[in-house]
Amino acid sequence: MNLASAHVWPQPLHPVHSLAVSALVAALPLIVVLVLMGVLRRSGLLASGCGLVTAAILAVGVWGMPAKLAAWSVAFGFVYAAWNILWIVFNALWLYHLAIETGSFELLRRWMKQNASGDACIQVMLVAFCFGALLEGTAGFGAPVAVTAFLLVGLGFTAEKAVVVALIADTAPVAFGALGIPIVALSGVTGLELSKLSSMVGRQLPLMSFILPAYMALVAGGVKGLRRSWPAALVAGLSFSSVQFLVSNFWGPYATDIASSLVAIAALTWFLRAWKPELTETRAADVDQSGLGHVNAVQESIPTGSSFRAWWPWVALTLIMIFWSYLKLFNKGQIAFAVPSLHNGVLITLYNKLYAAIFTFQPLATGTAALVATLVAALSFRV
Repeated sequence: MNLASAHVWPQPLHPVHSLAVSALVAALPLIVVLVLMGVLRRSGLLASGCGLVTAAILAVGVWGMPAKLAAWSVAFGFVYAAWNILWIVFNALWLYHLAIETGSFELLRRWMKQNASGDACIQVMLVAFCFGALLEGTAGFGAPVAVTAFLLVGLGFTAEKAVVVALIADTAPVAFGALGIPIVALSGVTGLELSKLSSMVGRQLPLMSFILPAYMALVAGGVKGLRRSWPAALVAGLSFSSVQFLVSNFWGPYATDIASSLVAIAALTWFLRAWKPELTETRAADVDQSGLGHVNAVQESIPTGSSFRAWWPWVALTLIMIFWSYLKLFNKGQIAFAVPSLHNGVLITLYNKLYAAIFTFQPLATGTAALVATLVAALSFRV
């Protein structure tokens, strides 16, 4: 069946008469962004703007896309990003800064230091992996690596080692980062069902999540470090991956990282009260050779009330996200808009189907849930 008509633009699969060359040309916007940011060290705003201009020129000049359709595509992308993505980022970062301004985040840092013991391998599991996943699930966009690396330096790690383990730790939770933005964006771009995307990612990723704490222990302390801390790695990996699988498959992408990280933190903390890594006389030397520096093992006693204050913003966000998802509030009051000209105006040649350019405005979207959590935390702290 040929769906093309005078009012429909069919996508050419190889506009330069070679599939390989066409693919290379199509990659130019990405190459422009990577070169500007990675090589020339330009800002993300400049790099993304240049990438957008490059894509628009190629779409109109090489692929032959009508300028009107290209303009509506850009407008659709801006609106989608502003509400479905930036609204989440704004409120998640607001919650993060609220925790900093009220002293809750500093209490959380002290809680981490108190419960991570003096073992470098345990510290990277609790701080970089578990707490980093919590930051990834709320703020995302670089915050987990920056914050956890800072915390690790405060615990005695060298700056280079802290950044390395923080980056490694972020590989598992990043797929569901910032309240599920990667899955939400992928659903918007491909038109695939959000719940199915969440389920498929949630069936593949837990294997990496399970082995990641052990790999981090190996990076932080070498073979000796892994040998003495593998029980803790097993607890952290198993608890995190199990919840990640369950939440992503039965609740959706929004609270996956948050729930997984909170359960992993609770499980690891509880386990460390009954089990401690074996102390040896050579541990300090092992730590120095691994590039960590002398890891601070000083314990800071934190009262129960302060511990609750440290965790409350993140617990509140988790509870509200679960409540939001369970009652399916995301879809309440939503309004669908067909994008002029663009809706059913493009034939996706590969699948022989028309592109459905429909923007669904959800007043109770994920970002709104994060806003409610922020307001609850602010009222609880009386600010």
